Amino acid sequence: MPSPRPESTMTCRIARAASLFEQERTGNTPKSVTVVLSDTTLVITLHGALSEAEKAMAKSPEGAAQIQNFHRQLFANGSESLRQEIKRITGVEVREATAEVEPANGTVVGVFKSGSTVQVYQLARSVPADTWNASESRD
Repeated sequence: MPSPRPESTMTCRIARAASLFEQERTGNTPKSVTVVLSDTTLVITLHGALSEAEKAMAKSPEGAAQIQNFHRQLFANGSESLRQEIKRITGVEVREATAEVEPANGTVVGVFKSGSTVQVYQLARSVPADTWNASESRD
């Protein structure tokens, strides 16, 4: 059996959806996206997601707090479309979603000083590994 084409795996489709979501909600296209699934936890890391102005602003404690608040609000108010896309791709409902922002030290999930954003989604159930790695059907 041939290996699935990398660009058609669930991982790649979710990465593309997350990158597009970030571009639509912030105007910034991440430099790269990492997607990891472990049991019912889906983690999406958007590398280089902050604008140059946000990175400069995050250098001060006050600016970092404003960046945190801004990205939390954006995510809280606009993540439904990405949640629905994850459900469409995986076939599993997204039970919880959060994006915690910490630009100061980069040690927690969120927007890091380097400009990365990590998003964690709690799925309602596990996605089987063979389904996760399978190519998208072209019905």
